[in-house]
Amino acid sequence: MPATRAVIMACLLALGGSAYAALPPLIPQPAQVRVGQGSYVVDSTTTIHIAPDDTAAADAAHYLADLLARTRGLRLAIREDATSASHGGIVLRSDAHAAVTQAEGYVLDVDADGVRIVSRDAAGLFYGAISAWQLLTPDTAKGAVSLPLLHVADWPRFAWRGLMLDSARHFQSPDDIKVVLDAMAQHKLNVFHWHLTDDQGWRLQIRRYPKLTEIGAWRKPPGPLSESAAATYGGYYTQAQVRDVVAYAAARHITVVPEIDMPGHAQAAVAAYPDIGVTGERPAVSIDWGVNPYLFNVDEHTITFLHNVLDEVMELFPSTFIHVGGDEAIKDQWQASPAVQARMRALGIKDEKALQTWFIERMGVYLTQHGRRLIGWDEILEGGLPPSASVMSWRGIQGAIDAARMGHDVVLSPAPTLYFDNLQSHRSDEPSGRLGVQRLADVYKFEAMPPQIPAEQSKHVLGAQANVWTEYLTAPWQIQHAVFPRMDALAEAVWTPLGERDFGSFVERLPAQFGRYRLLGLRYADSAFAVDIEGQADASSNDKVRVTLSTQTPVATLRYTTDGSTPGPASPDYRQPVDLPLPVTVTAIPFTADGKPLAEARTQRIDRSSLASFDSAHLAGCPHGDLGLRVPLLPDATAPAPVYNVDVMNACWQVRKVRLDGIASVVIDGAWLARNYGLAHDAVKVVSRASRTANGEFEIHLDRCDGPLLASLPLPGKAEPGTPFRASAALSGRAGVHDLCVLSTAPIRGALAAPGRISFGPHPTSPETP
Repeated sequence: MPATRAVIMACLLALGGSAYAALPPLIPQPAQVRVGQGSYVVDSTTTIHIAPDDTAAADAAHYLADLLARTRGLRLAIREDATSASHGGIVLRSDAHAAVTQAEGYVLDVDADGVRIVSRDAAGLFYGAISAWQLLTPDTAKGAVSLPLLHVADWPRFAWRGLMLDSARHFQSPDDIKVVLDAMAQHKLNVFHWHLTDDQGWRLQIRRYPKLTEIGAWRKPPGPLSESAAATYGGYYTQAQVRDVVAYAAARHITVVPEIDMPGHAQAAVAAYPDIGVTGERPAVSIDWGVNPYLFNVDEHTITFLHNVLDEVMELFPSTFIHVGGDEAIKDQWQASPAVQARMRALGIKDEKALQTWFIERMGVYLTQHGRRLIGWDEILEGGLPPSASVMSWRGIQGAIDAARMGHDVVLSPAPTLYFDNLQSHRSDEPSGRLGVQRLADVYKFEAMPPQIPAEQSKHVLGAQANVWTEYLTAPWQIQHAVFPRMDALAEAVWTPLGERDFGSFVERLPAQFGRYRLLGLRYADSAFAVDIEGQADASSNDKVRVTLSTQTPVATLRYTTDGSTPGPASPDYRQPVDLPLPVTVTAIPFTADGKPLAEARTQRIDRSSLASFDSAHLAGCPHGDLGLRVPLLPDATAPAPVYNVDVMNACWQVRKVRLDGIASVVIDGAWLARNYGLAHDAVKVVSRASRTANGEFEIHLDRCDGPLLASLPLPGKAEPGTPFRASAALSGRAGVHDLCVLSTAPIRGALAAPGRISFGPHPTSPETP
């Protein structure tokens, strides 16, 4: 433990307070911070001082002043009167001799005379201003604020501190992109990786090839009506909009790295220009998530086409790196094409993996000739890594280790940890996403410097980034829910020295950050601290329930009520499961040691019917299966909608520990969902079951999926995506507590039937209702 923090902790523990209370609420935690005695007050009379010709200071000062006005209600004047000897107010100054020599670093001092921020470069001054803003917003109050006297010397651990946003699967407006960029800047992240093309949409205007956006930017809805529907879902960015976004990012010291995916994920491009595909046929822009078969051709016509696209990309994006994808390019079309096979023989290329290496190198050489560098996903390692390439490792960290050992620069973005489309918890109130849950703590403990990389090769580790794939994140509010507060954990992982990182301190600093999110209107997730309220029936009494409260991340205090009121300091402190009379409504809130709430109140009404009812989040996967996705009612829905946990390979669910004594009926409220998944070679593995009715049935089996059949519920209604239904049946009399297996026998070529809630009751079932 660093010496400074050890002293602070010892003093605080002696006083009986939180071990981290003296640390200012800065995220990411600075490299060095020393807290003194006393304070300095900033109020509406305080002035921000900059030198007349200090452009970097002026930019940082105006950003700080705007943020303070919006979040604290402080409107501070800016004066161009600062000198090297200036004191009083807030002074921002470029200084070639600043004590912190590292790029993007700064020094921030608060003493009795005021606040001073100095840096050797513009980015450092900007980040110093961000730290000052955080110090000035320790809570959501308005007006004057008292700052602790302190000294901060700070700089980043890694040069690449990034976030990738997928705008191909679902289009976000330029204003939505700017919200993400501002949030990145406020977390000291500096690379925005913009995924602009994929099978489901081409989002970048290319003047030379207008059909890329006239056709490639729009798709039809999935389902049986797709053939007759118009392709109206989508959108694209004009070149003027892109220039505006790039300039907006640059003003916040963020580099935009565009991604033009190749040679796979090419279906939208081939839909626009079939002659650059392998088969010559024009497919529709894909409606299927996952891996689709369409590849770019490898003839010179296609190579020239892509070089022309890159010409316009380079005009728009001044970034050193251009991302060319390279992932998930299944080689079936190349293998089946006589022309491609002849091309391989002419080039002396042994197999399709080596052909992809050749293809990527053609792009890499072209970019190098124009002063740029190619970066791609770690599949570009297969078949041999082109000499000019840098690698972004997503299939774990091995790709980064291998590439760095070969002397190539690498960026780590491993799944599942840094894939922010993975949900933050299994809670019922989480929206759609992938169910490879990545907790806040998982992201925080991520280490971007793999120990397997030799010290002499560590210089090749540029940094790390999180990826926000949007197949199941259909709207800006969902993106925000997925990103925040895991962006805070990412920021600390890539900025803060390893020895200064401490999850306990991080949690203590989060309430202030949550307040800033609320002030900025960001819809962050409180999943890490939200209280789970679980009731278990008392086997000895029908009138009582044992209630257990828990949180994903341990908290200092859980307080609860049973009278409908919001828990406060005087409410009962939860320490162990409590027995309560039925029915009961439990409301709970987690608090820090100093009484700050860490999550919104959660309320659960518990009665006999709720104890025998299981929503989708409380269902488990079956043996040899996995409920890997939580999907919305419709794949392109942007408003909050019901969600369903599914296994697209095996439509099977388990309900654990169901008490069947006195149970005579079952009701399943479910929905028909789009089966829009590109499974490539795995399509043959989808489990198919014999059905007795046209739409199939839900079968309920006792104890095991091959156990006795308790009930068969014919699936009603039209099997069209987005259609809810209710199915019901009588249950044969059983007793005791059992696991139940629910199987779907719906045809695997149509819509997917999924349960949203399974309820058991003591009375005969009511008629089916849609």
